[in-house]
Amino acid sequence: MKTNDATVLEEPKTRKRATEETIEPAIESRPRPTTGVREAKIYIDGKFCSEVDAKVSVFDHGLLYGDGIFEGIRFYNGRVFRLEEHLERLWDSARSICLEIPMTRQEMTEALIETIRQNHLQDGYIRLLVTRGVGNLGLNPEQCKNPSVIIIAATIALYHEDFYRKGLSIVTVATRRSNPASLNPAVKSLNYLNNVMARIEANLAHADEALMLNDAGNVAECTADNVFIIKDSQIFTPPITAGALRGITRSVVFDIAGEFDLEVTEADFTRHDIFVADECFLTGTAAEIVPVVKADGRLIGNGKPGPITTRIIARFREMTRETGTPIFD
Repeated sequence: MKTNDATVLEEPKTRKRATEETIEPAIESRPRPTTGVREAKIYIDGKFCSEVDAKVSVFDHGLLYGDGIFEGIRFYNGRVFRLEEHLERLWDSARSICLEIPMTRQEMTEALIETIRQNHLQDGYIRLLVTRGVGNLGLNPEQCKNPSVIIIAATIALYHEDFYRKGLSIVTVATRRSNPASLNPAVKSLNYLNNVMARIEANLAHADEALMLNDAGNVAECTADNVFIIKDSQIFTPPITAGALRGITRSVVFDIAGEFDLEVTEADFTRHDIFVADECFLTGTAAEIVPVVKADGRLIGNGKPGPITTRIIARFREMTRETGTPIFD
């Protein structure tokens, strides 16, 4: 995995918890940089602020009610990976919740790329947020007249490299994925409490990730990742209707599978299918593509990342190095 934080490349003396994001330590007596970038610059509504000065109103409905949307976007080797797809999903989320993004896609692209430039990064992660904006303490979004755009450039290593070589353990949690009739998982909302509650259960079980089922008892996704299984060289992943996010990295796996003359089938499956799978892996922008070798205490396959998963990871890393929207002309 590419990263500007050298510490993530060191072999751990003990197995790190998967939830530990690697960031740089505090510099002298200054506050610890939560972005992992020294002297970070944050974009807020057309202006760049230092990290310490980057603030939003306590009356912003993104804070008060989780009323807003976001995207997590990766950039590698001076290129933003799958930027158009991320912006398409952002605009879809906005349309679904009747949120007017206060800039064009071209303006958003320019702001995002300039944020990366301001932080002098070649590799890293962008968190792009659009909040409903400042209103009163009432719930009604019509009180919020000016949506707010925030762009944060960061270094991130969601999982240590060791997990990509040896695989994760996952545990099925009691927290079910939100029903599309209540809060549709297709919307990347700032309200992530459903996922957070599942993450807490995984932490308590000392697992690396949480497997979330839907109301029908079928696999939906993990807290921040899509799920894939491989059985007899066939690849399966839950359909969007099961409660899975239409992940950008998920779609990349479809492309890679096509290059390898393999077919990905969208189908409902249960955790039993994970138990008896030959291979399993997760996908997500932050996680990238990471193998799973144990589910609910049961080894998957031989308990090691499988050959198809390994090939997909290798091809994905090639694509991230070679393709994307240029940052520095």
